[in-house]
Amino acid sequence: MKRLTNIWQHIIKFDNLLLAARKAQKCKRFRDNVLDFNYHLESNLLQLQIELSNQTYCPGNYRTFRIYDPKPRLISAAPYRDRIVHHALCNVIIPRLDRGFITDTYANREGYGTHRALKRFIEFYRQSDYILQCDIKKYFPSIDHQVLKELIRRKIKCPDTLWLIEVIIDNSNEQEPVIDYFPGDNLLTPLERKKGLPIGNLTSQFWANIYLDGFDHFIKETLKVRHYVRYVDDFALFADDWQFLADARKAIEEYLVRLRLKIHPIKSQLFETKYGANFLGFRILPERVRVRNDNLRRSRRRLRQLQQDYRCGQISLTELMQRLQSWEAHLKHGDTYRLRRAIFDRWVFSTPSQTTKRKCETFPKL
Repeated sequence: MKRLTNIWQHIIKFDNLLLAARKAQKCKRFRDNVLDFNYHLESNLLQLQIELSNQTYCPGNYRTFRIYDPKPRLISAAPYRDRIVHHALCNVIIPRLDRGFITDTYANREGYGTHRALKRFIEFYRQSDYILQCDIKKYFPSIDHQVLKELIRRKIKCPDTLWLIEVIIDNSNEQEPVIDYFPGDNLLTPLERKKGLPIGNLTSQFWANIYLDGFDHFIKETLKVRHYVRYVDDFALFADDWQFLADARKAIEEYLVRLRLKIHPIKSQLFETKYGANFLGFRILPERVRVRNDNLRRSRRRLRQLQQDYRCGQISLTELMQRLQSWEAHLKHGDTYRLRRAIFDRWVFSTPSQTTKRKCETFPKL
């Protein structure tokens, strides 16, 4: 695939910045920072265009918070102005670079996603006797900036675009510390090399795919693995030959050293498919697909929150129905008819009233 060149003018074009603003404000239109920026939208976009053209653009500070879904993760939210720049960049480069990705990588790609990945996983799982299922240890905090930039330069030649990409990468905020040693390192190397991408950035999600793109091609073209699925840092290889997968694991560990990554020593396992495997919130078994218990626990918490929000009048009936239908559609990807009936027969969503609203003003969030 030829390297991209002469794309800078497409990125900083006003129409592209306007489209990026519309994408960046999706589901966030009424937040204060979005309203402030959009109050003088055209002049703010023109100023942003000038800064990009003159290469004086400088990203702002991230807002960070932790989520527990199910394990704790540090989420970094870029300012709205910077998210517009991220979308403007991705509007141009993603459609061009996505063509080079293999078919069976499913994260953060238009038309792909978790459910398509799950369907493919189940298909391969039921055709194979053995599975090598791996997880990369602390993937986003471990992504090495120097390695990432070298990989991007192999795909993009435009110097102005590379300047913007490096500005975004270099201004990544500090992530969870990861101390891992690789051949050739001295005692201070893990501390001296800058690494880690903020989870939550549109660009970070795309860089994560680029970082493992060569790895995907290595699996398919060098190791000749026919059945392979990857979703972000979770990936699985399927075969009928145990030794073939055992050898593949050694080759994978050796390849990941080039990227300064390691597979998780506990979560990465080679086993027979008859025992069942976990993938994207489901438990895949030879004869059926079940929802994992931790996924159900989180879902019950969300249903309680929806029940409270609707009772207090904080969400409309239309929004409530959309969320419930979305959750039911997710469950339908498993063999969950009885589970769905048990869940939805139990939960009652009462009509909100003015009296209830007044009571809910001081009602604590679940």
